[in-house]
Amino acid sequence: MDLGLADHAFLVTGGSSGVGLATVRALLDEGAGVATCGRDAERLDAAAQRLDAAPGRLFTGVCDVRDAGQMCAFTERAAAHFGRLDGLVNNAGRSRMQRLDETTADDWRDELELKFAGVLNPLAAAREHLRAAPAPAVVNINAVLAKQPEPRLIATGAARAGVLNLSAALATELAPERIRVNSVCLGLIDTGQWTRRHAAAGTALSYQEWQRELAADRGIALGRLGRAEEVAYAVVALLSPRASYITGTSIDVCGGVGRGIL
Repeated sequence: MDLGLADHAFLVTGGSSGVGLATVRALLDEGAGVATCGRDAERLDAAAQRLDAAPGRLFTGVCDVRDAGQMCAFTERAAAHFGRLDGLVNNAGRSRMQRLDETTADDWRDELELKFAGVLNPLAAAREHLRAAPAPAVVNINAVLAKQPEPRLIATGAARAGVLNLSAALATELAPERIRVNSVCLGLIDTGQWTRRHAAAGTALSYQEWQRELAADRGIALGRLGRAEEVAYAVVALLSPRASYITGTSIDVCGGVGRGIL
């Protein structure tokens, strides 16, 4: 199926690795132009080299989503490069592995700032351009953690729950401007952090065996971790004009893990 994304332009934050990089690649494969940013110039350049995009189809820049000025400047450069901006993927972020007694007041402030600024700053920067697009869409990358709290991720879980609520509110607020807003909520995705944790565990199990044990421990019905490209497929589908009647919802890409009913 042609998703109708050829010659459109999208901005993806946190595109240096993992789900962000997979989303950039999927959009490029659909014929779209993509602007992506990250905080580490070397990682961003390495990612761009791996993508091997056609000339002019990929625009990159160093940017911290927590800095509204940086985000606005990067977005303006990207929109000028492509002459349009049709969609936004808010992907920048990370998890804070801490329990309640390990989490300081500064940790709480830092986590909440990152999660909320990571949505609000890019949206504020892109909103005018999105209004001018024929079928504008925003996808916020979140986690099933937003609905199924984990004691080991107390600040991250609370922040992600707030962003899930924010996403639904934004869908209502921006509907008069025809800007659709949806969320994709991840389960355990096989990115570099899990290979590092396997190495640090000092186990005799192969990575595949260790991954299966991890999946069983976390109650993942499909018995494995997900792949970044499996998340990217859902993101790209929601960005497509073919999803023009989908807004205010969230799609779980989590292999069937479920301890909640929402």
